[in-house]
Amino acid sequence: QVQLVESGGGLVQPGGSLTLSCAASLSIFSITNMGWYRQAPGKERESVATITNGGSTNYADSVKGRFTISGDTAQNTVYLQMNSLKPEDTAVYYCYVRFGLRNIVWGQGTQVTVSS
Repeated sequence: QVQLVESGGGLVQPGGSLTLSCAASLSIFSITNMGWYRQAPGKERESVATITNGGSTNYADSVKGRFTISGDTAQNTVYLQMNSLKPEDTAVYYCYVRFGLRNIVWGQGTQVTVSS
């Protein structure tokens, strides 16, 4: 069974940067889109950024201009470059891959903490 392995989370000061990475343990075919969600304590999970197999991207308003998503459907990898981080970006970040008609696989989550 395919798994998504995330890395790159950690503790960073406000204004700092982090890059999250997500890679599949097996090849995934017929990928439609990939992306990142996040969930802060006491809040619902929210979409942060998505990228389609055609390369189109979409971002939450709260991260536009600060975060950049990139991915390679052939390599089954997706990245999230996060700049100008704010304390409100603190959350567990989850990557996902949608493939086929209605299939989705999730990463295990990686903690990002923005604090001085």
